[in-house]
Amino acid sequence: MALADKKVKSIAEVALAAVLITVCSWITVPFPSVPFTLQVFGVYMAVFALGGLKGTLAVAVYIALGLIGVPVFSGFKPGLPTLLGPTGGYVWGFLLAALLCWLAQAVVIKKPTALKTLAAAFGSLLVCYAFGTGWFVYVYAKNSGGIGVWTALTLCVLPYIVPDTLKILGAYKLAQILKTRVDL
Repeated sequence: MALADKKVKSIAEVALAAVLITVCSWITVPFPSVPFTLQVFGVYMAVFALGGLKGTLAVAVYIALGLIGVPVFSGFKPGLPTLLGPTGGYVWGFLLAALLCWLAQAVVIKKPTALKTLAAAFGSLLVCYAFGTGWFVYVYAKNSGGIGVWTALTLCVLPYIVPDTLKILGAYKLAQILKTRVDL
């Protein structure tokens, strides 16, 4: 495959992964503080299927589309107000999570196995949770008064641990199947 063809293929893969993350964010079940979406599935599907670099670029494209006004976020919301709102930290956390998976793939994991790859994914999800919850506490306190970290974790993290675990496991399995059938 010529270099130009490889570049076009990579751009198309990143664009399709950004679209996948967008569609996953639109599948929303309202919840008291943070809506239940499939964004975690989309983010990790991009990382597992395309690798750390292209997966991270897909998340960055997804966020950039939202910043320019395309309604890519949950509830079909666009823009900076969403990213600066109480749940915006989780969206920024997706970018951080993808970057950490990329770093793990590039530096830490010399011989990738399912266990090592999934451990990196779950570790990066914990960082996403921490960043998103810290952001939530900050924005909530600024807008509505103080909120304890435990209360924020109860609202924003604890209900999502099992579903997010299943999303990561599903994304990993589907990415493995996809890689055997499509030249990624």
